[in-house]
Amino acid sequence: MSDADRGAVSARAAGRLVPLYSEEEIRRRVASLAAAIRADVGGAEPVLVGILKGAFVFLADLIRALDMPLRVDFVRVASYGERAESAGRVAITKDVELDLAEQDVVVVEDILDSGLTARVLLDHLAHRHPRSLRLCALVDKRERRRVAVEADYVGFVLDRGFIVGYGIDYAERYRHLAAIYTLEGAV
Repeated sequence: MSDADRGAVSARAAGRLVPLYSEEEIRRRVASLAAAIRADVGGAEPVLVGILKGAFVFLADLIRALDMPLRVDFVRVASYGERAESAGRVAITKDVELDLAEQDVVVVEDILDSGLTARVLLDHLAHRHPRSLRLCALVDKRERRRVAVEADYVGFVLDRGFIVGYGIDYAERYRHLAAIYTLEGAV
């Protein structure tokens, strides 16, 4: 645990942070995911579509690990707000701006949870006629899966638990943590 994370852990009153994935474990998984994506797209210049806000840290590290020509765009999807669980309604509040027709598109998600957000977004982007459309999830959390959707690239599989850190928040808190923790007692 880094000094910054240690300080953040001691300062939290809303719940107890329990280490789950260390900075080193995350770094290794991101490198492995980048290698798999590079192998799949070959010499093509993929378009990575990050889902705001949770995936921005993961996307930044993934881009550096890919170390290849690529383009980046973002979408913003509202489904959680300040809740611990999806409201069941998904709205795209910021759409991609790049032309995705005949492009190799990789959607980058922090957590694949209920599957609702991923399914709505993948269906939406499929109408842009990409050559390929893949989903990369840092964490595949299967506890509350309500829609059948599978990620093409998965960093970690988590059966249950509420996680924060490495860009992943709870009520806009904890994004700054360098590792990933389960948040116990607050949710």
